[in-house]
Amino acid sequence: MTVEEIMREALTLDVETRASIAHELLSSLESLSDAEVERLWVAEAKRRSADVKAGRAQTLSAHESLARARANR
Repeated sequence: MTVEEIMREALTLDVETRASIAHELLSSLESLSDAEVERLWVAEAKRRSADVKAGRAQTLSAHESLARARANR
């Protein structure tokens, strides 16, 4: 079963079951070592960078980002 199939199946579950699964998954991340957390953040940064370079992600200037943040106060 692929990750996408698991996700699709999980999303059909009732809210209490989904919340329980989410809690277990999040709890499992608490035991990661600092090195593993750093490795995961580096992988995520590379994925995001690739998305930006490929035009799959929206980017904002610092000015626009601050303006949006101020507007949402």
